[in-house]
Amino acid sequence: MSQDINVLALVKGSERYVFLYDDSSRAETLRVLGRFASNPELSFTWYDAAVLSQKIRQESQQQAIPQRFNAPAPTDSEDWF
Repeated sequence: MSQDINVLALVKGSERYVFLYDDSSRAETLRVLGRFASNPELSFTWYDAAVLSQKIRQESQQQAIPQRFNAPAPTDSEDWF
């Protein structure tokens, strides 16, 4: 399991929303986006939550796709024949 930290940020005028999460806390991060969107004291909207949650889901899908080839790219100096 990877120990990488994912960073998701939203800048709205002078406000900054920054979310740090690892792969195992992805579902909790999605719930936090919903809680922020439902808080009338924040400028964070349901549209913001939808856009950021889509980014989280896209990132998880990209990580799930295995790399088909892991070979280095050929260069002009390599001899193929």
